[in-house]
Amino acid sequence: MIQEFIRSLFLIFMAEMGDKTQILAMAFATQYRVKKVLLGVLLGSLLNHGIAVALGSYLSNIIPINTIQIIAGVSFVGFALWTLKNDKEDDEEENNKSRFGPVFTVAMAFFIGELGDKTQLTAITLSVDAVYPIFVLMGTVSGMILTSGLGIYVGSKIGDRIPEFTIKIVSAAIFMFFGVTKLYTTLPPIYIQPIYIGGFFVVIGISVYLLLKPAIDARRRGELSPFREAALTLYEYTHQIKEAVDEICLGEGQCGKCQGSSCIIGYTKALIRQVIESGEFEKIGEWQGFPESLEKNFEEGKVVESLSITLTALTQHLSQEEMLFIHKVRQALEMVLFGEKIPFNGDLGVYFEGLKMRGTKTAQKVIQRVEELRSA
Repeated sequence: MIQEFIRSLFLIFMAEMGDKTQILAMAFATQYRVKKVLLGVLLGSLLNHGIAVALGSYLSNIIPINTIQIIAGVSFVGFALWTLKNDKEDDEEENNKSRFGPVFTVAMAFFIGELGDKTQLTAITLSVDAVYPIFVLMGTVSGMILTSGLGIYVGSKIGDRIPEFTIKIVSAAIFMFFGVTKLYTTLPPIYIQPIYIGGFFVVIGISVYLLLKPAIDARRRGELSPFREAALTLYEYTHQIKEAVDEICLGEGQCGKCQGSSCIIGYTKALIRQVIESGEFEKIGEWQGFPESLEKNFEEGKVVESLSITLTALTQHLSQEEMLFIHKVRQALEMVLFGEKIPFNGDLGVYFEGLKMRGTKTAQKVIQRVEELRSA
């Protein structure tokens, strides 16, 4: 019972490491709250794998158990090779907003995206000889949630430094081990002969080479896989602004005792930290203008850089909550540079016109830097 749960969780977890499930989860996490994304993953996977487990349990009643074991062994070998496939998934699901809300949108994306995929087929394979199919379902769904959650967390913390290639090799090796073991113990003795075993591994070796060659060539060219691209995007989005704002802080050496969120830059740092750590936007204190901290000698160049990065982020595909967060940061930095909040209606051109009306060199620096960042 518990063994079936753990095996199912482990195999699904390894199968989806670096696969499109994590790419989808990470992309959705830049549009919706993490909790809503994971709830959507739960519902979508539960429906998808529920169908798979039901089908697998039905097949076990009409197909002899030895035949099922052989099919399972062949399937696991196939899943191992499938894991090595160089995926180039379309991102249409992530790039379109849905009128049905975040949970339904994510659930449908995962349900449709996993139809006929190796995780659904793995769920079928695991359930055909399971004594407790419900525990197989619990394990596969748990594996999907853990993989998605880890993808979001790791992507936001270390960006493109994820050893995706190594993970794919390890995942494929695990599936291959289960597949070969099943075949060795269930195939008729006539097929367990050196000539057949040698031929099998020659075919597997050639297949592995052909499947890995595109990924190896891409790595030599310095190309990023879809998973690493998604991780890098999420990492940059959550950390670039933080790093830039951290640079503004004068430190206790120049500033004296830290005022924390009573200082306009301290408030901004706390706001960013809250979003990064919890994945949610929450108001930190009340906006009171911070008159004392506005008199501090913050380095103009660093504030210009931070505001420019923040304005560039506003041109990206953001959720409503993320927009609120970015605007809070923007307004704080505007107060430091110009002593006032500048209206922003979503049109960067109109905003630039408002900056130009201030007639200052600082305003020109911000406009120039934003244009450089957008063209980079």
